[in-house]
Amino acid sequence: MEQAESLALPALLAARAARNGDAVLFSDRKASWSGAQALEIAARRAGALAAHGVRRGDRVALLCTNRSEFMEIVLGCGWLGAVVVPINTASRGMQLEHILRNSGARLMVAETHLVGAVHAIDAQTHALESIWLIESGEGGETHNRSGAAAAGASVAGTPAAGAPAMREIAVWPLPPLGEPLAAPCIGDGDALAILYTSGTSGLSKGVICPHAQFYWWARLTAGHLGVVPGDVLYTCLPLFHTNALNAFFQALVSDAQLVADRRFSASGFFASLIETRATVTYVLGAMVPILLGRCASAQEQAHRVRIALAPGVPGHFQQEFTERSGIALLDGYGSTETNFVLGGGVADQRAGYMGKLVPGFDARVVDDNDREVPDGEAGELILRADTPFAFANGYFGMPEKTVEAWRNLWFHTGDRVVREASGYYRFVDRLKDAIRRRGENISSYEVEQVLLSHPAVETAAVYAVKSEFAEDEVMAALVLREGAALDALALIRYCEPRLPYFAVPRYLDFVADLPRTENGKIQKYKLRETGITTTAWDLETSGYRLRRT
Repeated sequence: MEQAESLALPALLAARAARNGDAVLFSDRKASWSGAQALEIAARRAGALAAHGVRRGDRVALLCTNRSEFMEIVLGCGWLGAVVVPINTASRGMQLEHILRNSGARLMVAETHLVGAVHAIDAQTHALESIWLIESGEGGETHNRSGAAAAGASVAGTPAAGAPAMREIAVWPLPPLGEPLAAPCIGDGDALAILYTSGTSGLSKGVICPHAQFYWWARLTAGHLGVVPGDVLYTCLPLFHTNALNAFFQALVSDAQLVADRRFSASGFFASLIETRATVTYVLGAMVPILLGRCASAQEQAHRVRIALAPGVPGHFQQEFTERSGIALLDGYGSTETNFVLGGGVADQRAGYMGKLVPGFDARVVDDNDREVPDGEAGELILRADTPFAFANGYFGMPEKTVEAWRNLWFHTGDRVVREASGYYRFVDRLKDAIRRRGENISSYEVEQVLLSHPAVETAAVYAVKSEFAEDEVMAALVLREGAALDALALIRYCEPRLPYFAVPRYLDFVADLPRTENGKIQKYKLRETGITTTAWDLETSGYRLRRT
């Protein structure tokens, strides 16, 4: 794969400013920056971070929705050589505590309506020393009334029972941009971000993403999509995930513009495409059937979008969506740990398949012993990159998980696929106990830990069942303690402040016992095979609506 002289973010910003500095690079529809302005913002935000004591290699946590300040912190960290840690804005309780503890971040940048989740956890469990607040305009007054600290004050997290006196965390308003900082020499393999993903049944793992990985994501994705200078890329997916963050880098290296909206709205999606004059967009598998479920309108054909990156859209929806909207859908395969390894352009698309192997990567489909299986037979997809730092560097603070995933010098995806003799790859299912819902990876382990923390619950098994929107739904089978009684809605309300909204189970089934092996291990595959039982309680039909903040 042909590459630039340096693949680090400072070099990419400088090249864009020199090549096409006046054209708009990024917009959140309230603020916008040209390529030249982005270069200045990166250097000056890095100056403010350095003045606060942030050094090269330090982690900076970021709890923020899609807005210009989000990208400002990413650029500042990348320029300084610090590592940004974007956190899912729905993270709560144990999950948020784990991310902060594992990353070791001493500084967090957070919106005012989100920072309450940080104050609700035990400050003794993480290293945060200070928080920079972004005035969100979303629930900020409620946040202040709830007793969170005013800017410049200090707060302490909620102490655990019997815990020692809590240390304080200084809270300040987001400081203005500082004096420009000269960019240090950043290597292609230096970490730019740690992105947390719940790809297995254990705690979330922090994927160490180097600068070069984002460059190759951008080059390959932009190439498959056919991005050209002057294109307007539109995303309503969250910037704390690879998909949308990758879109910024596509705009950066392709002399295009990225417009980032706060969230997906089925009723407003096509209107947003029209308003932003978008030419390329991004959707997830579940979004397409949701959009198709709405009544057809003139807006569906009144935009300028020619193509959308659309991983995971079922084949039977692709043709209908393209006919209704005029937007070609591009499937493919990649993960936070890897890159755009399977795919191709529009002419290479084949309904129901992820695509062929992209040059620059190796792929095998193997059995439990990493022996390659014949074409047409299902096995685990394992991957390797020819180019240095095109993949992640491992899992932060989890060397044993890194060795496990990269054993035999191949990255083990945990996905069962079939490679056809034609060279096309088809997704079958996931080997590991993960759930994919609303574009999010959910760890069944983390959900189970919350359910088991309820005093009435003795045993819990969380697993995926199919939904009507081409994705997973979360189901939990529960055994209550002897003599205990528990209402389903009461359990949902118990989970709500302790889990991201998308991880709260939709289905609850209270059972006498769970299927087990001879040594007592729960046989989840039997629960998945049974699916949604006739005795299951359904949150969607209960009339209760989860809060999203």
